[in-house]
Formats: sequence, C-alpha cells, structure tokens
Amino acid sequence: MTFVNSEFLRDLKVFDIPTCLRVCAGTDGSVTFLLEIMTRKDVSVVTEAQHIVKADTEMSSLLKVPEGSDVNYRLVTLFAGDIPFVRALSLSPIERMPGNIRQDMMRADIPIGKILRNSGIETRRDFDNINITDDDPIFDISRVLSRSYHIVHDNNTMMWINERFPVDERWNL
Repeated sequence: MTFVNSEFLRDLKVFDIPTCLRVCAGTDGSVTFLLEIMTRKDVSVVTEAQHIVKADTEMSSLLKVPEGSDVNYRLVTLFAGDIPFVRALSLSPIERMPGNIRQDMMRADIPIGKILRNSGIETRRDFDNINITDDDPIFDISRVLSRSYHIVHDNNTMMWINERFPVDERWNL
C-alpha cells in the first residue's frame, strides 16, 4: 500500500515533462528497475557520499527519531550506461534497519529498490512532495524535478529519500 497525497498526484499530472520521466517520478516501486526497462541498459549506482551522522533537529523531525540518533547519510547517482538519470539522497535511522538491509546499505553501490526486494520485508512508500525547480545546477542543467518520500516498515520511517531528475531530452526513450 502506498500513501499518495492528492497534491503530489495533482502536481505530477500537470507538469510538462516527458512521459518516461513522469512514470519514474510517479512510481511507488524501484526507479532503478524502471530505468533498466526503459533504457535497456544496466543501471549503475555511483556513491558520492556515505557516512553515519547524528540526527539534527531537522532529521529528527523528518525521521521521527531522537536528536543524536545514528543516521546513515547516502548520496548516489544512478547511471544508465554513461548517462546520469537520478541523484538520490537517503537518510536511514540505523536503529530501524534490519541487519541484512543495514549490511547491504553500507556496501554502498546497491540500489535501494534491490536491497528492499532482496530483503523480503514489507514496506510502503509515503510520498511527501514533488516540484520542479528552474535554478538547480544538478546535472549541468537548470530544470530539475525533485520528489521526496518515506519508506515505511512496521509503521515507522525506515528511510527518507529525495530524488532529483533532470528535465530534458534524456527521457525521450
């Protein structure tokens, strides 16, 4: 089950973006899996940063954990072939990750969708927001679609994820 707030869905429907991007931005499943289907290429995960941080006030509120809790901070880019399609930041409270998921997350270059699928645990994605910015320098272009959501397990946030997608012709697949 996925929680989709009505504003998220309304906004996604009105954005002037390529259909393949609309599908990836609206999925409640694995973006990596969709990219592999759409591009017919293997998708690689390039880790830009990964480390354990202490939850500050903002993270504490976002993840519903006490300030000072250990949080896995992970920033990756998903490439299909040599083309970057998604930049994703994930924040995961260490105390809420089952052991097998924690181990795979620490190995860095495994997509989260694959980690969850291999773990066999029940999760849902609760969408927070989606927007398009015209002044975001990610991907060396200015127009970027951003979405954020929580991955929930046992009614607790196991991960908070923000994904950014370039809005350009690379999605005309």
